[in-house]
Amino acid sequence: MPVGTGAPGRAQIEERTLRTDRWWQTPLITAAFLSAWVLYAVIRTASQRAYWVDQYHYLSPFTSPCVTANCPDEARDFGQWFGHFPPFVPLALMVLPFLLGFRLTCYYYRKSYYRAFWQSPPACAVAEPHSGYTGETRFPLIVQNLHRYFFYAAVVISVLNTWDLIRAFHGKDGDFGIGLGTVIMGINVILLWTYTASCHSCRHIMGGRLRHFSAHPIRYRAWSFVSKLNTRHGQLAMTTLVTLMVTDAYIALVSSGAFNDPRIFN
Repeated sequence: MPVGTGAPGRAQIEERTLRTDRWWQTPLITAAFLSAWVLYAVIRTASQRAYWVDQYHYLSPFTSPCVTANCPDEARDFGQWFGHFPPFVPLALMVLPFLLGFRLTCYYYRKSYYRAFWQSPPACAVAEPHSGYTGETRFPLIVQNLHRYFFYAAVVISVLNTWDLIRAFHGKDGDFGIGLGTVIMGINVILLWTYTASCHSCRHIMGGRLRHFSAHPIRYRAWSFVSKLNTRHGQLAMTTLVTLMVTDAYIALVSSGAFNDPRIFN
């Protein structure tokens, strides 16, 4: 039996949409932005270069935690877990699957790439080209149901990023100092925590199972705070992609000697 716009009882309209505005701009921009970001991330993680500034203990978030023999001794804050990785293998291979899993199963990212790449649907009141839809009940989309567990992993990874920021305040000699790099890393970490906390799974954990908020005032306040963040989840999702890229690019430029890190203190 036909489904979607071809279902019985639906008006038979040949045009894909009756919208006259530029509805295609948003999915087009989203597809271009996500494609550019993925290309940048693949190149940077596969290059195994310019991810560490020894003098100020700057470690790129794309390479954290650095626990392979490829990493300098000073960058291995958590020890050496693996031997040498061959070329083109990301040094943070241990955590990248969890980061990708958290982002790919995120409700906002699902909306973004479903519309931008799969056109399912590309916009409101615009028919999608697919004749059927099985939902998220089959592989690989059934993996979307693991989002809450990826959220737990994302919290641990955010803790690691916070540790990298703390270490960045103490350079090679151990003296306290602040540079432009620590400011950029700090902004990135704060926004990553905000994005993680604004997650729908976090909101549900805070108060999703409560029947009486009056009996749990602390959890109610936490749920209320996360609910406010949740309204900005989409903006934070895209903003953190930018801050991740800016942080990595800045560390790469300083590491390669393009310029010195401007020091604010010490």
